[in-house]
Amino acid sequence: MDNRIEIVDVGPRDGLQSQAELLTTDTKLQFISNLIDAGLRRIEVASFVNPKRVPQMADVDELIAKLPFGEKGVKFIGLVLNEQGLSRALATMVDEINCVIVTTDTFCQRNQGKTALEMLESTKNMARIAQTEKRFFGVTIGASFGCPFEGEVSPLRVLDLVKSLVDMGVDEISLADTIGAAAPSDVKRVVDTIRDSMGSVPLRLHFHNTRNTGVANIFAAVESGVRIFDASCGGVGGCPFAPKATGNVGTEDVLYMLERMGYETGIDIEGIISTSLWLEGPLRAAVPAMVTKAGLFPN
Repeated sequence: MDNRIEIVDVGPRDGLQSQAELLTTDTKLQFISNLIDAGLRRIEVASFVNPKRVPQMADVDELIAKLPFGEKGVKFIGLVLNEQGLSRALATMVDEINCVIVTTDTFCQRNQGKTALEMLESTKNMARIAQTEKRFFGVTIGASFGCPFEGEVSPLRVLDLVKSLVDMGVDEISLADTIGAAAPSDVKRVVDTIRDSMGSVPLRLHFHNTRNTGVANIFAAVESGVRIFDASCGGVGGCPFAPKATGNVGTEDVLYMLERMGYETGIDIEGIISTSLWLEGPLRAAVPAMVTKAGLFPN
């Protein structure tokens, strides 16, 4: 099992949320179907947010109603930012609900309109509600490795939030490098800091490739024992509330590295490359993932 790494593709949500070209619901469904065919078994499909702020997510209810729930063991993840979003998510069949808190007040205010402490209290309430409804509830700690407004973030700040989330009984904790600020040494430092406080709660990491360190950061995390990672088909993505937060680390780039290192993911990298090339059509732009540009080696 130590040789097995789980990839969560966040392309249909985080990958699309900042794209200028609005995709139809049918196009998104085809995107998700392609990812399933390539072997993905956990996919973040949408967020329950205000469509005026994130127009790409305006069709979330229609999209989720048309998803192939129960097929091939696939789990679909929906993102929520507040109690209103949670209520909307609970009214659907989405398999997993993921909430976001942020390490710093400034970014949290921009992202969710609350201070970090206010958002932590809100998350406690949401966790209780989700647990009462017997729904999977994970939490992402945004800006775990740096904030675009307040700068460096101490690993001890991340640790405080991790301890609070573990006490809430959340199902999974994810650390997000929302603006792609981290270097491998930062990743090791943070993972080492929180490791003993995680208990039995799974740890998932989410990297952006803003400064071209995303794949290196995943390598460092793998070396530190992490086995669940987010990635985005084609490397598309970004955060609409963080300046210059460009794309997520590309799924195919991560797969290429992991497979060359001897790890197993159960995902067909050629299927991901084909999906990335297909996605360039609806987006009317080339995807940034390097492996799709260069191709596999050996051919």
